[in-house]
Amino acid sequence: MQLPKIKIPKKYLKIGAWVLGVFLLLFISVGVYAYSKREALLKKMMAKAISKADKDYGLKIKIGYAGFSGLSTVNMKEISVVPKDRDTLSTIDDITIGVKLFPLIFGNVKLSEINLNKGSLNVVLKDTLTNLDFILKRKKKDSATTTKSKVALSDLANELLNEVLYKIPDDMEVKDFVMKLNDNDTASLKFLTTTATIDGGDLKSTIVVNDTAATWHVNGKVNPGRRKFDMMLFADGHKKVELPYLERKLHTKVSFDTVRTQMEDADYSGDDFKISGSWSVKNLLINQPRISATDVIIPDAKVDADMLIGENYICLDSTSTVFLKQATVHPYLKYTLSPNKIYEMKINAEEQDAQAIFDSFPLGLFESLEGMQVSGKLKYNLDFYLDTSIPDSVKFESTLTPTNFKIVKWGKTDLQKINSDFIYTPYEYGKPMRNITIGPSNPNFTRLGEISDNFKNALLTSEDPSFFRHKGFVEESIRKSIAVNFKEKRFKRGGSTISMQLVKNVFLSRQKTLARKAEEILIVWLIENNKLISKQRMLEVYFNIIEMGRNVYGIGEAAQHYFGKNPSELTIGEGIFLANIVPKPKSAMYKFMSDGSLKPYLLPWFRFIGGTMARRGLTPSDSSGYGFYNVRLREGLRQYLLPDSIVIDTNKIEMMDEDEAMPPGGMQDQPKNLFDRLFSGKKDTVIKVVPKTDTVKTRKQLRQERREQKRKENEDGG
Repeated sequence: MQLPKIKIPKKYLKIGAWVLGVFLLLFISVGVYAYSKREALLKKMMAKAISKADKDYGLKIKIGYAGFSGLSTVNMKEISVVPKDRDTLSTIDDITIGVKLFPLIFGNVKLSEINLNKGSLNVVLKDTLTNLDFILKRKKKDSATTTKSKVALSDLANELLNEVLYKIPDDMEVKDFVMKLNDNDTASLKFLTTTATIDGGDLKSTIVVNDTAATWHVNGKVNPGRRKFDMMLFADGHKKVELPYLERKLHTKVSFDTVRTQMEDADYSGDDFKISGSWSVKNLLINQPRISATDVIIPDAKVDADMLIGENYICLDSTSTVFLKQATVHPYLKYTLSPNKIYEMKINAEEQDAQAIFDSFPLGLFESLEGMQVSGKLKYNLDFYLDTSIPDSVKFESTLTPTNFKIVKWGKTDLQKINSDFIYTPYEYGKPMRNITIGPSNPNFTRLGEISDNFKNALLTSEDPSFFRHKGFVEESIRKSIAVNFKEKRFKRGGSTISMQLVKNVFLSRQKTLARKAEEILIVWLIENNKLISKQRMLEVYFNIIEMGRNVYGIGEAAQHYFGKNPSELTIGEGIFLANIVPKPKSAMYKFMSDGSLKPYLLPWFRFIGGTMARRGLTPSDSSGYGFYNVRLREGLRQYLLPDSIVIDTNKIEMMDEDEAMPPGGMQDQPKNLFDRLFSGKKDTVIKVVPKTDTVKTRKQLRQERREQKRKENEDGG
């Protein structure tokens, strides 16, 4: 069906033409006027901008020449930017900048072109001062003058990304632009961009590093209008990209073949701002003493990331995937800023081929397992949650689940070597002490059945009460350690089991690195879950290698050294004492009085461990102190004891809950720290004796007195 034609009267057409003509004439007139006055307008705007920069940031900006070189392009020469009382930040000899006219109508400044010829950006760090301090000054001023109205992080992220993308021009040509970083004259970095171009979205650049050290290239495609880019960094001549500045400044060596970064999309997803992209690296090498004693090499890694930025949080979504060779992991990381800082981490590695997982391990991370061959499948899940306002509620769950998992071939280390006689070499400060045979040929070696239950039960009670029940790890202990360490803002409490201590001493170096800790955890899992070593043998070896004094290793040496006895003859008091020195073995001699008896401050610890053992049926109940008063150092060692000049106020020591199954924190460490003070040459080396008398009030009496005092105050007030 054809629609009827609408006929518009000619008079209306004439009126419309006149109106359009008038608007067009006005637009042209305004344009002609603006064009004729644009030089004056430019100078006025520049003067205003220079004045604002000086007032708000303390920046002295000088421009030798500025003028239009086209309809929407401005050319400037001899530019300098100098922060007040600081070194020159930037200079530019010649730059031409063009803007897009249509976005400018709506207030958006989008660059259409940049042509820069010879310039520099010079960042100088001197002690705590830099020539970028002006940024902080502006922030302080803003925070003092703005209202408390909060802006959602998602909106800030969107605005910041727009600001960055709008400054990427459609066409660009940069020649001889130098970026320098001078850090306290001890470390410097220099990048000379000899050329960098963007032509139709194609990015190409050549960057000379530290004059002759290396030549880098950043190439790729950019499409800022669609919020997309794909860029790759690599070095000339198939060389590695190296970062010597990090090595000099942070003692960290980093190198790689290529790094590729892609952004595929950036837009709102509901109330969140979502950025999707990927990051990949080839042959990444990291050498950092705290990470590993050797190079850690990641041949091939990639992250497909979905980042969510909400009103008050930043999150790496669980839809993200980490690829390490053939293994895949789905991480979830979330950091909430307000009202309380909250840290969340979840890792989900779906069930996959176990050998593919082992092959994906970075070289140098698990050195003793390199070359190991396995069969079956593995699945891993981690769930961590910490609300900093209530750290005691921290959540920690970690599970590695095997399916038909078997070890087909050992790697560099045979994890079953301790099932038979072997040589153990203890280390101190990175140096080997002596070789110790763990077997009958060593007269100090003691079979598990020949060790007194008094010592075995005391040590298990204080160090690892659930040793025979757990599979190498106690999640509750780890969870409590995280809470305690976070509240103390330092590493105060560990979560190691006897299994972990055994693996650390027998199979690994004593270097305290993240790699060694990760390797320790994995080896413990392999031993415990595959039952490579029985619990009885693990405990037997542990008792025979454990450090228990200066150059004293194993219960056989310790029993003879301190008491002149065989391990089978140890009393309950001697067993509790030897368990007490395990965490700080070199402090053992500081715990004795000059007559060979124990110092009084240890009595509460004896009662706590002894009482815990008694409640569990491991020793008879004893109100006198579980053998504390009967412990005597053998006479041959008493000549090395110090005068009785230090006594600890035991009334100030608080006991822990029985569920923690370990002595009060700090009680074992105190004597050593005090003796360190005694021999440090400092004054105040003698601590006042605070004797325990019958006048000391119990906590119950103190509570009753407080309630009575409060009742009287209420009566007086009434």
